[in-house]
Amino acid sequence: MTAQKDALRRFAGYFSRNEKLLWGSSVGFIIVSFCIFDRESYMTLCASLIGVTSLIFNAKGNPFGQLLAVVFSLMYGGISYTFAYYGEMITYLGMTMPMAVFALISWMRNPYNGNKAEVKVNAISRKEAAWMCVGAAAVTAVFYFILTYFHTANIVPSTISVTTSFLAVYLTFRRSPYFALAYAANDIVLIVLWTLASAYDIRYISVVVCFAAFFVNDLYGYINWQKMKLRQAKAY
Repeated sequence: MTAQKDALRRFAGYFSRNEKLLWGSSVGFIIVSFCIFDRESYMTLCASLIGVTSLIFNAKGNPFGQLLAVVFSLMYGGISYTFAYYGEMITYLGMTMPMAVFALISWMRNPYNGNKAEVKVNAISRKEAAWMCVGAAAVTAVFYFILTYFHTANIVPSTISVTTSFLAVYLTFRRSPYFALAYAANDIVLIVLWTLASAYDIRYISVVVCFAAFFVNDLYGYINWQKMKLRQAKAY
């Protein structure tokens, strides 16, 4: 019993006060928006809560966040299908989810100083960054024709979402702090996408609120990873 209490105490102290406030407020906004605008799509609510929880763990560099990202990707793919956002469905099920698995493996294999709850921050070279951009352009071009073939709704922002998603998952796999900024850019695109969808079905406003919460969390993730990078560098 004492061991369990100690474990709970350590877990409670794992997140700072600001992190608990960020997560709690994000969860609160998501639940309130669901109660106001939806009240039916519990998969959307569940996916949103899993997604925002994954982000707070990702902000700490904890591989558990990537495990939750895999679950979120599967659920979000289903949600995207309901509004014919086939680009989002294909992107998350065919790219984001598999890359989250690879990122999980990468993060678990590269703990910082033996601490399995914190990944070692990495930096990519300019040459690698250039190849990454070439890869993003190639993936975007291929997906544009795929999305056009499937008559994807709102084709332009859907295609841009592919680009930002590719950059985000690649940088996550490479353990670069900039993955959080790429995800923040993707959040903005998704806010636009689901705002357009909510014009036809008000229930999707809850998805807009979800990605607005994701945006704030991703910005915090970038800030915290920069702090992690400096702290880890000083230790060597």
